[in-house]
Amino acid sequence: MNLKKLVKETSSGAGRVFDITIQALIILSLITFSISTIPDLGERALLILSILEIVTVVIFSLEYILRIYAAEKKLDYILSFYGIIDLLAILPFYLSTAIDLRSIRVLRLFRLFRIFKIVRYNAAIKTFKEAFVSIKEELTIFSIATFFVIYIAAVGIYYFENAAQPESFKSVFHSLWWAVATLTTVGYGDVYPITLGGRIFTFVILMVGLSIVSIPAGLLASSLQEGARKSKQEPNSSGDPKRADLN
Repeated sequence: MNLKKLVKETSSGAGRVFDITIQALIILSLITFSISTIPDLGERALLILSILEIVTVVIFSLEYILRIYAAEKKLDYILSFYGIIDLLAILPFYLSTAIDLRSIRVLRLFRLFRIFKIVRYNAAIKTFKEAFVSIKEELTIFSIATFFVIYIAAVGIYYFENAAQPESFKSVFHSLWWAVATLTTVGYGDVYPITLGGRIFTFVILMVGLSIVSIPAGLLASSLQEGARKSKQEPNSSGDPKRADLN
């Protein structure tokens, strides 16, 4: 079996089995990680979880080495998004077992990067990625504008509510929490205006918050529709005479 084809040609039978196996192991590793956070687990359960962790890390390590071997430009893969994710998915395990420092346990948080590995094997997620890339300039501009609006909202509510609620709105920085919760239309209710001016200002900010949520959603939806349209047209423009006969 050609190992390079196993990694690159996911349309083949062996390639599909390889992809499904890695996907299943990613999900398994996330489940075992979640179970390991349960307090007062028995020794047998901890042993099983430890064995499963070792098995999945070994397989992920072999996959990482295999992808480096299969890559035409190995350094490009290592420094790519997927290469870094693949490395971060296994590196904390080796560091935490090789170095006996309690502070190194923070690296176990990087085990969560395993969930990003599944992006490689999911066509729907790839479509989302392409959609985000196609509207990245619009999203960047909109994100900057959103930060400005959040700051303006924090300043506005500070001036309206500081005198009435000095503990809740001590400064503009304390008001930022209210601005974020209101603009995202979450409204936790832990901090809210009590003055007439503050309530009117809150109503305006809520209206602005609705647009902040809807505009990116609209941009993403239109981009996804465009991506779906192109993907349907690609088979017809491949130049394959068999496909042309079918159409």
